[in-house]
Amino acid sequence: MAKRQTLLVLLELLWWTVTVIVVVASQYPIHKAMHVWPYEVWNIVFIVVLITLARYTFLLKHTFLARQQVIKTVLILLMFPLIFILIDGLNDFLTFIEEKTWDPLTGHLPAADKKSIEQYIWAEMLFFGAGSIISVPVFAARLLLSIWRTHNRGTV
Repeated sequence: MAKRQTLLVLLELLWWTVTVIVVVASQYPIHKAMHVWPYEVWNIVFIVVLITLARYTFLLKHTFLARQQVIKTVLILLMFPLIFILIDGLNDFLTFIEEKTWDPLTGHLPAADKKSIEQYIWAEMLFFGAGSIISVPVFAARLLLSIWRTHNRGTV
């Protein structure tokens, strides 16, 4: 049993390392081009939530949560406020761009760089923002299914 726990911890550390690499790789072009990036925290939250919930959705039986019924129940309840928080964050970014345009953020860049970084930020924020919002109810449904399976069938 100790070997299994060690492997689960190593797998978890590996996934967190992958998550950090994705965060750094996606943020690097933005930091390279921008003086101020007010949505950096939201951007990182979107990336971490999407990667973490997606991997737990598909690899739940290989995580420490597999047999933790109480923790899964608490997580299901926490998914309700989380989805609204994520929607609010993405809405805040979209509203800022629609009302103030890109000029406060990218006005200092040359025209060629400005267009490319704006497209990159737009695509990256929408991909990870929408992905994280979608992953929340999917993860909650997966946890509910896992609770039912554990209780009725003894599986995850």
